[in-house]
Amino acid sequence: MNRTVGIILMIVGIAMLVWTGFTYTKKEKVVDAGPIQISADKEKSVNWPPYAGGIILVAGVFVFVASKRK
Repeated sequence: MNRTVGIILMIVGIAMLVWTGFTYTKKEKVVDAGPIQISADKEKSVNWPPYAGGIILVAGVFVFVASKRK
């Protein structure tokens, strides 16, 4: 069980180091006046610092190594 968690954390950490964020499009209502509705596409972005991926990668290695010793 702990080996699996360690491997998953390592994969997520590497992915976070490679990709530092992503963007997505969301429809938002601009005008809502009775039967008339106007919406616009707004781009939102989600970013995280690169060191967060490094911390998760190191935690995954620690969990993986600790599970092998038992």
